[in-house]
Amino acid sequence: MVRQSKSALPGLVVTRTPLRVSFAGGGTDLADFYERGYGAVLSTAIDKYVYVTVKRHASVFNEPIRVNYSKSEQVHRIDEIENNIVRECLRFLEIEPPVYISTVGDLPASTGLGGSSSFAVGLLNALHAYRGERVTAGQLAEEASYIEIEVLKQPIGKQDQYASAFGGLNFFSFRPGGTVTVEPQRVPAGVLRDLFGRLLMFWTGHQRDTETVLAEQKANTSNKLAHLSRMRDHAHQLRELICNGSYSAAAVGHILDESWRLKRELASTITTSDIDTWYERAMAAGADGGKICGAGGGGCLLFVVDPERQHAVRRALHNLTELPIEYEVHGSHVIVSCLD
Repeated sequence: MVRQSKSALPGLVVTRTPLRVSFAGGGTDLADFYERGYGAVLSTAIDKYVYVTVKRHASVFNEPIRVNYSKSEQVHRIDEIENNIVRECLRFLEIEPPVYISTVGDLPASTGLGGSSSFAVGLLNALHAYRGERVTAGQLAEEASYIEIEVLKQPIGKQDQYASAFGGLNFFSFRPGGTVTVEPQRVPAGVLRDLFGRLLMFWTGHQRDTETVLAEQKANTSNKLAHLSRMRDHAHQLRELICNGSYSAAAVGHILDESWRLKRELASTITTSDIDTWYERAMAAGADGGKICGAGGGGCLLFVVDPERQHAVRRALHNLTELPIEYEVHGSHVIVSCLD
């Protein structure tokens, strides 16, 4: 960590942090699984973002702390802040009021694209910059994981924090003790362009309670080890297909389909009758395969579809909102830093 001199501390910082799509291995990044062996996830950052602003709050306002997100909080003490992530990040980095924090995202909450962890990473990045510190992606990911998992006791894994901090396409390995290995993937020319040209994402309009879904999945881990091990294998298989010269878009779709059919058995709340109907409509219209993004229960549906069949899939899911996505190489970074 590098610290600037106090005379050069910024009075305003804005960070931009990407959301992510996990292709395979989601769920094996939970400690209840990887502590029994290891977990593996193949994940990519996408061009949908969470923006966080941190600035010194002016003394003319009545309150020393203002936090703006889907609601606005004006409080006098950090422990009065209702937003759990904001409160604990301020405590963790010992930020003293007055301070103003605001966040806005490209997509709604609970899309299954790692927005909560992207916010935690982006806020920590902004607060470090506000203190005049430059930190690594690895430090941001670990600090966000610590706050969400250890402090807030959320039943989540560590893939989202790492995906948003590092950006790009990565193979993550999760080892006993919590160690995470990050392997950026070098993809042959044209493969990423072709793959993203075949990805169709749709917003279901259903915002789910991630903690409820993951709490049930966590409780079922001992009985679902074979399912999770197979899903971990899918992450290895997709890495070989996409990154090592044996690329086949149809094969990618088929692996996503197999992984989804395993994932939906991990907990009763992962799928719904609506999700099942939409998924089968897309498959019948010509999709090679797909999945629900994130923990399940709602959020976004992702499909791999040959360009010649995309119109048919769009027509089959005409009542859903399509979300075009592209590859994002960069992780969380400061886009504005102004001196007082």
